[in-house]
Amino acid sequence: MSYEDVAAFAQTWGLVYFAILFGLIVLYALWPGNQKQFDEAARIPLEDGPLDDEEGK
Repeated sequence: MSYEDVAAFAQTWGLVYFAILFGLIVLYALWPGNQKQFDEAARIPLEDGPLDDEEGK
C-alpha cells in the first residue's frame, strides 16, 4: 500500500465518518426529548443571579 492509497482511504472514509457524526449531532440537538434541556440552557444568560465566582466572596 502506497502513501497515495492510504491518503485516499483516509480522505474518503474520514469524510464519511464526519458526515455521520454531524448527522448524529444534529439528530441529538433536534430530538424532541431534549427540548426542555436546551430551553433551560438557552435561558441561563437571561437569569438574574450571582455568578459562580462571586458567590464565595
